[in-house]
Amino acid sequence: MTSPEVLAQPAQDFLPLKGTDFVEFYVGNAKQSAYYYQAAFGYELVAYAGPETGLRDRASYVLQQGKIRIVLTTSLLPDSEISEHVRQHGDGVKVMALLVDDARQSYEETTKRGARSAFEPYTIEDEHGSVTMAGIYTYGESIHTFVERNNYTGPFMPGFVAKTSLVPQGAPVGLLHIDHCVGNVGWGEMNTWITFYEDVMGFKLLITFDDDDISTEYSALMSKVVSNGNGFVKFPINEPAEGKKKSQIEEYLDYYHSPGVQHIAIATNDIRSTVTELRRRGVEFLSVPGAYYDDLLERIGAIDEDLQSLKDLNLLVDRDEEGYLLQIFTKPVEDRPTVFYEIIQRKGAKSFGKGNFKALFESIEREQALRGNL
Repeated sequence: MTSPEVLAQPAQDFLPLKGTDFVEFYVGNAKQSAYYYQAAFGYELVAYAGPETGLRDRASYVLQQGKIRIVLTTSLLPDSEISEHVRQHGDGVKVMALLVDDARQSYEETTKRGARSAFEPYTIEDEHGSVTMAGIYTYGESIHTFVERNNYTGPFMPGFVAKTSLVPQGAPVGLLHIDHCVGNVGWGEMNTWITFYEDVMGFKLLITFDDDDISTEYSALMSKVVSNGNGFVKFPINEPAEGKKKSQIEEYLDYYHSPGVQHIAIATNDIRSTVTELRRRGVEFLSVPGAYYDDLLERIGAIDEDLQSLKDLNLLVDRDEEGYLLQIFTKPVEDRPTVFYEIIQRKGAKSFGKGNFKALFESIEREQALRGNL
């Protein structure tokens, strides 16, 4: 198995990325979704676009916490691309936007290497400056938008106005930045998309997990992780593997009806505090049996945290050559068993919790069984 490491910046990085600019969800009701993310996850409402700003076909709410920015967009028309996306997939991620210094060059470098164009570069302006964007398709109907905002000082981008949160209980919970964003693809498609990220976007293969690494008695999957040159952007890609019963990836594909984003991992510096508050606000998490903790310290070694506090919160721990990490996964955040979140605290570790896969996937299978989908 490839050793996990943050790859050094190559001498000639044709697609230098500064990180994730925003993640946009297409949803059935953006106003209500925005309230949920403020009240439950502690995001701050910072910008809005809709009929009041001259946008006739949609409404978008921009939420922020730490360096994380999510955009929730809903259609005001019954027959739009947005409405069709929600009809087909339910609430889900449409755009993973990447911050760049030059959106036109990013578009040209990727399309000439085979990327399918979503939209050509264009620039929008207002009194706060200008933003240039361009887009390419990745797996399913998902899009990578290149965002160049070096000359913009407004709340989000032209066409949006500043908006203030009106949710009194929605204080931040310690979420810092997006650690990685995971995609699910169909049977036999993982290597196709790994090659896409390598050849089209200049990413490098960081780590590989096969069905021996990620399997239970009933189901299995395979996964590979790619990272851009500076390690700021990481995309694990999952595909199903043969098992006795239906895997979580198959369940996702059955309900999302195409490849798409499965979960977004968000970093925190104090996972116990973050998860305690999220639980208090009603966010539901997967659970593992108490037996997971019986030999945890023998498997992991010394850690800073009190074992009982981890058990009380159902936090998972794993270690690699660089240190250890703590992680936990929410249940799906919509009615379809599709998109969920991972909360992760890295204490040196650069890996993805391989030692927790079996316990985690067994907990997912318990939820699948309750839904009648195992």
